Amino acid sequence: MFQINGEKDSKSKKKAAKSDSDESEEETKSSKSKKKSGASSASMFQTTADKDKDKDKDKDKDKDKKTKKKAKAEESDDSDSEKEEKSKKKKGKGKKKKERSPSPEIEFDDLEKFVMDPAPQGTTIKCRVTRDQRGMDKSLYPLYYLHLDNEKKTFLLAGRKRKKSATSNYLISIDATDLSRGGENFVGKLRSNLMGTKFTVFDNALNPERALPDLSNARQELAGIIYETNVLGMKGPRRMTIVIPGMSKDNDRVPLRPRNDCDGLLLRYQNRRMDNLIELRNKTPVWNEETASHVLNFNGRVTQASIKNFQVVHNKDLDYIVMQFGRIADDIFTLDFNYPLCAVQAFAIALSSFDGKIACE
Repeated sequence: MFQINGEKDSKSKKKAAKSDSDESEEETKSSKSKKKSGASSASMFQTTADKDKDKDKDKDKDKDKKTKKKAKAEESDDSDSEKEEKSKKKKGKGKKKKERSPSPEIEFDDLEKFVMDPAPQGTTIKCRVTRDQRGMDKSLYPLYYLHLDNEKKTFLLAGRKRKKSATSNYLISIDATDLSRGGENFVGKLRSNLMGTKFTVFDNALNPERALPDLSNARQELAGIIYETNVLGMKGPRRMTIVIPGMSKDNDRVPLRPRNDCDGLLLRYQNRRMDNLIELRNKTPVWNEETASHVLNFNGRVTQASIKNFQVVHNKDLDYIVMQFGRIADDIFTLDFNYPLCAVQAFAIALSSFDGKIACE
């Protein structure tokens, strides 16, 4: 999705290959399109250097694809019955999607590694965020918890707003009982500007001022979040922009360790220095005349209207939902995210939506 010329060439080749199998069932075509979107979602987030390498490889693949077309035409007759069986199975599976589907089975040995690694391609990580604001102190500084939305309700992350900070500052931990800055379970933080309209997400490494000269042990910036200021005071859905580091060809996040704030994600975006960066936006809701409100299709994962409900997409593919977040009860929200986001990035983006934004309301 994010490739420039190489992506366009590969799309035209895929269309040619697809025309050879017109006799297959409609559902097998839809499954192919899903695979295409999964493959293209990986290229969408690749850095420019990796895209150039892929262009050269595409030229070499042209010859192989032409020779394979003849073989595919001969095998198409024999494979029709197999495709019909697969399509029937998929029809049966589709009926279950009417209910709020839980997260797929996910197992991990290292929690910190899991919450920092990008979501596996083709897998939507479905989670639930709960807000605990019971008690005098928690009404001003609530606790937030992220669990997998499955039967086990597997704990992933906890977050809380720090007290006595000049700006909004949230700590993120892999231990629900240890939310201290110096604790070994601290994995990241979310920091806002004075207006509460711009946020930066960091990992748990050192401040660049205290790091080594080569910044090898300096903290990484994982995301920048910008809420559009509502100067006119008009009511309507919030508008947000999210900037994240790009992905390498091996689907690893490109490290971004700025020496100071002048080289950070937010200023790079402001100055349109977008090398190795990805720009995401919230999907624009559609006005519904019957309900007299702005609506989005959350496929049953969100059940209550809220200004905090949003979906995050890339401009090149508005159907690929990178992340969605929405209310299902007073203090319970669903949070689903896909590649290339990791759990810490998604949770921090959700925390930023809870923070009070006078300039955006």
